[in-house]
Amino acid sequence: MSEAAEPINTGGSGQDILVDRSVSGRRWVLRRSDERAGLALSQRLGIPEIVGRVMAARGIDLDAAEQFLDPTLRDALPDPATLIGMDVAAERLAKAIRDGEPIAIFGDYDVDGATSSALLARFLSELGVPARVYIPDRIFEGYGPTTPAMLRLRAEGISLVITVDCGTTAFEPLEAAAEAGLDLVVVDHHVAEPSLPRAVSVVNPNRLDDTSGLGALAAVGVSFLFAIATNRVLRESGWYQKEGRKEPNLLALLDLVALGTVCDVVPLVGLNRAFVSQGLKVMGRRNNPGLVALADVARVDSKLSEYHAGFLLGPRVNAGGRVGEAPMGARLLMTQDSAEAVEIAQRLDAWNTERREIEAQVQEEAMAQVEGSGLSDALIVASGEGWHPGVIGIVAGRLKERFNRPAFVIGFDGDTGKGSGRSVEGVDLGSAVIAARQAGLLLNGGGHKMAAGLTVERGKLDELQAFMNERVARDVASNAVVPTLRIDGAMALSGVKSEFVAALEKLAPFGQGNSEPRFALTSVRVAKADVVGAGHVRCFLSDSSGGRLKAIAFRAAGEPLGDALLDKTGLGLQLAGKLRPDNWQGRDDVQLIIDDAAQGAS
Repeated sequence: MSEAAEPINTGGSGQDILVDRSVSGRRWVLRRSDERAGLALSQRLGIPEIVGRVMAARGIDLDAAEQFLDPTLRDALPDPATLIGMDVAAERLAKAIRDGEPIAIFGDYDVDGATSSALLARFLSELGVPARVYIPDRIFEGYGPTTPAMLRLRAEGISLVITVDCGTTAFEPLEAAAEAGLDLVVVDHHVAEPSLPRAVSVVNPNRLDDTSGLGALAAVGVSFLFAIATNRVLRESGWYQKEGRKEPNLLALLDLVALGTVCDVVPLVGLNRAFVSQGLKVMGRRNNPGLVALADVARVDSKLSEYHAGFLLGPRVNAGGRVGEAPMGARLLMTQDSAEAVEIAQRLDAWNTERREIEAQVQEEAMAQVEGSGLSDALIVASGEGWHPGVIGIVAGRLKERFNRPAFVIGFDGDTGKGSGRSVEGVDLGSAVIAARQAGLLLNGGGHKMAAGLTVERGKLDELQAFMNERVARDVASNAVVPTLRIDGAMALSGVKSEFVAALEKLAPFGQGNSEPRFALTSVRVAKADVVGAGHVRCFLSDSSGGRLKAIAFRAAGEPLGDALLDKTGLGLQLAGKLRPDNWQGRDDVQLIIDDAAQGAS
């Protein structure tokens, strides 16, 4: 284990450092907040002072506090027309609806793509308009529109294709589709290039010419605004009145918006925060047969939260696209048949189990490869023959967490490799991939700041790695990227009470942009620790004042964190983690989810 990490405070550096280097190689930095602002929030809202300080550290002032604690669409929802191209897209879809044109929805195979596809399909179904939903096979077709897929849809008689969560950089396939007589509307959120593909409209808040300020939206959020805009066109044209139809309840689709938004790990601020907060309430009403079946098969027995969406429901929706049948996630979310929903949910659950087994094997091989490379580059790249494309993104995330730097994992099939990357704060991976494609180093590629995908020829892998590493190193240097764990406060075990944790939950939903509060527990000893489940380390903590707390570190066995927790010498530790309610079997208790550890007492 590493040398003891003494807590230090470097006022001259502009940040308060609690631990300079933890057992996992990270610096713990205390979030700075205005104590007076925190106290004012506490007094105004009737919350514990430390919760007020947590809010103040996130830049939430008295004027914004009530909306932050109770985010509503009434306050947050913009006019969809603020997105460039939205009016044209909505008019085109409304025309197809009025004229009875055959419509297809082409979606990505991940959760954002599945929820976007299901949302638009359910919207059209409410109008009595059937839609062909096409989800490409990850292995045989790859990401995004392809020319064969577009021509297949045209041959089926489709006249309008809406691509969701993809299409912004699909220049050749969309050109071929347009030449074949297809109209295309692109609804996306991925990083765009200066030029756009041939389409009736490209609705993407990350277009370079878009000034909506909605670039943080997931594709499902953009799709929801697209449904609102189309509904408005139909209403204003008198279509509902003429056809004797009732307008659909678009708010009932917010459960899909919440699921896709959480799982795509976009910032949970502003409109996204309102989407998730309100969408979880809709999800809790259990009106979507697919989500009900999914929650049941995942054995969710408590109030649905962003944790359930991101870690229990989302991976199962993803499983079809990763190792099973790609369309099954969207199909589950679209169905109104409870029996069909149960059948699909069970299949997705089985595929998810299979996915975990494949993932474990690829992760073991990738970790060994990276550890043997010397870790001299700013960017981690691991590659292997036959690594399943459905798990490489997950493994890339594991490498990023383990080594505190951006990571790409590439699985080769012959001379062609498909890769997936995950980034760290301060490194724009999507832009780096687009630059590599423009430099002729990739067959395909794109993404956003924190995640990206690519297709590369084996013979160009070394050149690609050098190119990407130079870009990433430049980002790391210019943004002063240091592996960092941000801490909201330090406390003793005696201060951990269920009432305090309940107050923290008022700050939910948590995610990117509104991270779950993390605290440093000082002068802690591990009274007992053992390995449970799939490499999790379960602990029972104590301190000199008689405080006790249950804790767990997920997937920590065999890692430096797990080694520190399982050490039998009984040395004092500082632990960093998140405090959550423990309501198992009716308890009213608290559990610490351990993120990191440092040796030595504060």
